[in-house]
Amino acid sequence: MSTFQPVVRNIETADLSKVLEINNANTPGVSELTMTELEADLNHALHALTIENESGEVCAFCVTFAPDAPDAGSNHQWFAERYESFVYLDRIAIDSNHQNRGLGALLYQAVERHMLNSAEHSLLCCEVNLEPPNPGSLRFHHRIGFIEVGQHSPQQGYLVSLLLKDTTTPPNTTKATKLLSTKAES
Repeated sequence: MSTFQPVVRNIETADLSKVLEINNANTPGVSELTMTELEADLNHALHALTIENESGEVCAFCVTFAPDAPDAGSNHQWFAERYESFVYLDRIAIDSNHQNRGLGALLYQAVERHMLNSAEHSLLCCEVNLEPPNPGSLRFHHRIGFIEVGQHSPQQGYLVSLLLKDTTTPPNTTKATKLLSTKAES
């Protein structure tokens, strides 16, 4: 029986090489990055969180952006055009040796805890690839309370499901359906 007790913490400069390695090993689930792109993302991130393994090495991470983050990509822009206040989870990746251990859920819980503590944003947004398909990620996101609010094709050969979760409401409640009203409709 493992005694692994994961701890979520902020990404530090010393983590960058491992974060980049984990990110690029998880393509096409997340887009490949250069170190320069990763550093730029982290400079604009609202949350940049990591989990260490039993040996103290980074084994998972996530990066989120606020609505006004510069150069956060076309999927972030899709949400920004429809919602005034949200947190956009740009990427989450788990080292292959640590997958299926609940680390993704732990990172999402940490982001939601930060959101609830700040009380600035209550909508958590992300996208999951439909083409190329990522059925495991879709199941995971639906299981933890995300609903699809649209689809977007950011580039040739890619189609994503745009997902949203109200972090103040338990999943599958009538309030969740109200998320479909956007700032354009108000």
